[in-house]
Amino acid sequence: MTESSNLLRVGAVQTNPVFGDKQANQKEIEALIHGHEADLWVMPELALTGYEFKDRKEARELAEEIPDGESTQWLHKLCRDLNCHAVIGLAERDRDEVFNSCIIVGPDGLIGAYRKLHLFDREKLRFDPGDRPLAVYDIGKARVGMMICYDWIYPEVARTLMLKGAQVIAHPTNLVMPYCQQSMRTRTLENRVFAVTANRVGREERDERVIKFTGRSQILSQLGDMLAFGDESHSSCLVAEINPAAADDKRVNPFNDLIADRRSEFYLADPERVRPGR
Repeated sequence: MTESSNLLRVGAVQTNPVFGDKQANQKEIEALIHGHEADLWVMPELALTGYEFKDRKEARELAEEIPDGESTQWLHKLCRDLNCHAVIGLAERDRDEVFNSCIIVGPDGLIGAYRKLHLFDREKLRFDPGDRPLAVYDIGKARVGMMICYDWIYPEVARTLMLKGAQVIAHPTNLVMPYCQQSMRTRTLENRVFAVTANRVGREERDERVIKFTGRSQILSQLGDMLAFGDESHSSCLVAEINPAAADDKRVNPFNDLIADRRSEFYLADPERVRPGR
């Protein structure tokens, strides 16, 4: 096997979606990635619907079933035509429940889906909390885990994906706070995993509530190095070449290994038993 065959080209698509216009948002993504090549594309949270739903009813109306919904089918066709894999965030409808979800799709169709565990702000009024375990998916050249936006503030998410074997974390986002991008460098460093954070730009004003998104999508190495990044205000496409196998080496130095040195017997097993001040 040649060295080049071990490499993975990863891409982050930074978009400025039009609320509720799925076809226009599909076309923006297609235009952004045109002329670029990647084995794995990562697209933002709720990339085809927009973010600021007025209420749960509107979120449900724009949500889709997985894998039969139009967004999954569109992404499957894109991956088949480009012979690649992709992760995208979307609103998922499952009977009476509505989830802020993301999917990983390849040339042969849906590979896996994840439902956001940690809902942010008014998302709690629009979505049900995720109800499935974190999972890692083998796409051939890499093992990929998924998390969504505000999941970043819980280090347990990235750590769990690492312990389950993830080499790359795909991270669709609609970030509004300024802290995530820097914090994700810590997540990569403390877990020795690559991370692709695909954020959006622009603003949404609905029902007199204005939301401004921070952009600055990024591709990070397993050592926290910035391999590619976007700006705060423009749609863009970022691509970097990585060696996923480098994420399997958890040695910090000859004496320290991130996994072997864990002292899990001293870690909190039941957080419900501990509250601040106790």
